[in-house]
Amino acid sequence: MDTADHLLVVDDDRDIRELLTNYLTRNGFRATAVADGRAMRAALAAHAFDLVVLDVMLPGEDGLTLCRELRARSNLPILMLTARGDDLDRIVGLEMGADDYLPKPFNPRELLARIKAVLRRARSLPDNLHAPQHSFARFDGWTLNFDTRTLHDPAGEAVELSGAEFRLLKIFVERPHRVLNRDQLMDLLHGRDTEPFDRSIDVQVSRLRQRLGDDAREARLIKTVRGEGYVFTAPVSLSGEPACD
Repeated sequence: MDTADHLLVVDDDRDIRELLTNYLTRNGFRATAVADGRAMRAALAAHAFDLVVLDVMLPGEDGLTLCRELRARSNLPILMLTARGDDLDRIVGLEMGADDYLPKPFNPRELLARIKAVLRRARSLPDNLHAPQHSFARFDGWTLNFDTRTLHDPAGEAVELSGAEFRLLKIFVERPHRVLNRDQLMDLLHGRDTEPFDRSIDVQVSRLRQRLGDDAREARLIKTVRGEGYVFTAPVSLSGEPACD
């Protein structure tokens, strides 16, 4: 049985698809390449992949939209490629859930190094931090829909979440009653070491608490464990369908 990691390359440029497929295969990976979001979904339905290399500039649905869709449904590592290398694009990609980001043109050796690093970091998380896949979470009267990325309060009113807030809440509700330190939260949120974000966890937790009406001084949902990190303390019900009251 072939145990080599299987990578999915999504890029509308045929030359890049061929280049990456050949290069990755020569370096010990299995590689499948497709041109757009529709073909990406078909490939994901047919095969198990270990990482997706996803171009931002795609026809139809762009890479950022596809990245957000993938991240809402799975923890599959994502490395994004783009011809636009400015900071805003990089930040948006990371906010959507990408694990790493590489501007074009790129050196294939750097891409290979980044792929190996992302896979290594993804596998370094303790097994009990990898969450099962569900569509809904209910906690303390709140309902979080993973598929539509929507949150409703106990009164049934929609509460707007940013991409980072959604992903952080998803991390917490999928791992209730577990103390998560800042490094673990960074890995789960971004899957990579990135200095511009390394002090942002406390800020993001604070913002999420505000969305949930959770006072940090008397937190009911997300409690601070001094010297260790944070823990989501509310009972959570995870399911494929929304629960009925």
